[in-house]
Amino acid sequence: MSIAAYRRRQEAAESPRELERRAFRTVIGKLTEGKEKGGRTLIEACFLNNQLWSALAVDLALPDNGLPNELKARLISLALWVQRYTPQVMQGSAPADPLISVNRNILDGLTTMPPSPDRAPAPQVGAA
Repeated sequence: MSIAAYRRRQEAAESPRELERRAFRTVIGKLTEGKEKGGRTLIEACFLNNQLWSALAVDLALPDNGLPNELKARLISLALWVQRYTPQVMQGSAPADPLISVNRNILDGLTTMPPSPDRAPAPQVGAA
């Protein structure tokens, strides 16, 4: 099996939370690299970050999104802030650090939240 085929198979088996974690890790890495290199690398990273947050905002606005309304409202508010702040970073008039920080905080939340009901927790080794 090729590496690409293996990756597609792995991605298909991921839960929505795992996909979100992977997306945030990817964007954080690209923003960090963009912060260091600047120029086109930073602009592309900011564009990717904007795409991620736009997709999240759309998902959060869907009626069948199961998150609590207060959490959805706060996340949509963050998405709006990202959309207002990102052009400043792209123009070089604001640092990328706040975008990286927000994304890390979201990733931390996705990592510490309990698993969704559609995925059972992995059994613990040695549990009786």
